[in-house]
Amino acid sequence: MFTYIVRALSGLRLDFAVLRSLKNRNYRLFFVGQGVSLIGTWMQQIAMSWLVYRLTGSALLLGVVGFSGRIPSFLLAPVAGVLADRWNRRRLLVVTQSLAMLQAFCLSALILTKTITIWQLIMFSVILGCVNSFDIPTRQAFVVEMLEKKGDLGNAIALNSSLVNGARLIGPAIAGILIAAVGEGICFLLNGISYIAVIAALLMMGIRKPAAQAQAKKGFMHELREGFSYAFGFSPIRHILLLLALMSFMGMPYQVLMPIFAGGILKGGPHTLGFLMGASGLGALGGAVFLASRKSSPRLGMTTPLAAAVFGAGLMAFSRSRLLWLSLPVISVAGFGMMVQMASSNMILQSIVDDRRRGRVMSLFTMAFMGMVPFGSLLAGWLASRIGAPSTLFASGFCCVAGALLFSTRLPALKKELAPVYEQKGIA
Repeated sequence: MFTYIVRALSGLRLDFAVLRSLKNRNYRLFFVGQGVSLIGTWMQQIAMSWLVYRLTGSALLLGVVGFSGRIPSFLLAPVAGVLADRWNRRRLLVVTQSLAMLQAFCLSALILTKTITIWQLIMFSVILGCVNSFDIPTRQAFVVEMLEKKGDLGNAIALNSSLVNGARLIGPAIAGILIAAVGEGICFLLNGISYIAVIAALLMMGIRKPAAQAQAKKGFMHELREGFSYAFGFSPIRHILLLLALMSFMGMPYQVLMPIFAGGILKGGPHTLGFLMGASGLGALGGAVFLASRKSSPRLGMTTPLAAAVFGAGLMAFSRSRLLWLSLPVISVAGFGMMVQMASSNMILQSIVDDRRRGRVMSLFTMAFMGMVPFGSLLAGWLASRIGAPSTLFASGFCCVAGALLFSTRLPALKKELAPVYEQKGIA
């Protein structure tokens, strides 16, 4: 047996192509700084969910907090997209990360002094949502500026998704232990400290020619209308955004219901919530690594709708489980499908979009990915309070599978329409 294991390990070969984007100094700085910050972000998200559930025991208020934290992305993302195409993106990110750090410190002070109320949590969720509505599309559009070779763009996006989900694996596990040991406040405090790493990384970068300053500026409203016309007038971009919006509306709110599954259905505590979110993150990390390992340029194909179907089917199976040892691998499968669907959509959009409109298209991506979640969170919280969390999640997964099947019927026409774009951009 030992000899067999040695031979198997000796046959393994590390494919450094998976990490090729890290050859770029600017992206390397971003990768390290963002990695530290994201662990703190996930710690805060888990602590927020558990704090709301501990204070209120209400599925509806879990949905309200989720709604208040993400609705600004739906309302403000188009404005942020125009600014991301007009302003220096690195400076804008320094501002947004600094504001997010201040929000975390304020919440930690309120929690540690035991003066926090549910209404304060809702207010600070709205504040962070406003910050994120500018941060996320700007960060997505900024990726191309950190790279010396545009051919590394797809790999960089996939590695960024790996980073997010690596932190998603680590952060919830740490948060579950800290919440059980010392309470939620320390998670918010550590998250505030973690922002220092990404702010320092941004300040250390050497960006030669910011793309947001390289173009002539037109009127704000003209650029806003132009972004919508460009995205929704081109069928492949429109269909990718619509599928992503459906996944976010019906599927992503499963995170809001996790405290109910952890405490009420699986009969666990904060550590159980941490394990569930960590398992979901592990699956999502696997999906991101799977995309990063692909050497060819991203193209629209069956990967995107198939991943959406896997996500939906995983949610349906998870909703029926009453055993932790079964729930963990099932939610991991759902996390894999969710990440491959989201990241592949991001990669395809960034590979086909016009550089002059990149910020605006990524703002619409943010609207579809983040902006639809609050409506889904509110719906999920309301339904769960009436028909129960398991039935709500089962229905959500079914809608995701149906959307994936509908998208796949349009795939041949979309690929035909994209062929000239791929030829123009030299995507093999």
